[in-house]
Amino acid sequence: MRKSSITGAVVALTFATAGTALAANPPGSASAGSADFAKAGQTFTVAPLAVCDVNPDVAGTVTGSSPAVSRTGLKIGETSSTCTTEVVNPDEFLTRTKSVAKGVAFDLSALAGLSGGNRGPRLKIAEWSVNCDADEKGTSAGWQLKGMSGWTGLPAQIPPGYVHDVKASNGTVLAKAKFTDTVFPVPNDGSLSMTLLKLTFEPSSGYTGSITLGTVACSPTP
Repeated sequence: MRKSSITGAVVALTFATAGTALAANPPGSASAGSADFAKAGQTFTVAPLAVCDVNPDVAGTVTGSSPAVSRTGLKIGETSSTCTTEVVNPDEFLTRTKSVAKGVAFDLSALAGLSGGNRGPRLKIAEWSVNCDADEKGTSAGWQLKGMSGWTGLPAQIPPGYVHDVKASNGTVLAKAKFTDTVFPVPNDGSLSMTLLKLTFEPSSGYTGSITLGTVACSPTP
């Protein structure tokens, strides 16, 4: 299965709700991904890629970048991030921020290397990006996926928090991929965090752990 481009967005406005308190999000942050998975006692780790954090007190852009990485069964191309603070009204001390993470050439071959009827698909994503934008009124997040292959059964429009079963040729579920997982604090302060994709291996795959692509977070500006 190959998809040329899929996009989406979510918005959070500043208002309060009752409920169990969760930690608020940072002013702005971005990372292109990470991984921590294992098989037969061998662990494969990718530290958070292309990390940046907004400096809410100084106008300008903070950048992050990481070279391509390769582990057994997993390759990720070059990644980058930008975290920007912009002054929109100096007289009223109003600012806005934008946190963006981007990456290319995701290639998960681990499941395709399984034997027999338990062999799974080779999962590829040519490009991905996720962003979190904030101003004094609230926050919004957007995302894009391009050049996807191997994701059989993925809908043309991915709803927020959608979970996709990655199956072997015999129908066994080898992993679960959760797309555009968005978290809002309780009580809601207008901030949000989004993970573009988190793939978690099922025991039937012989692997444990997970792989993440694209995480951002931001909070309303002062």
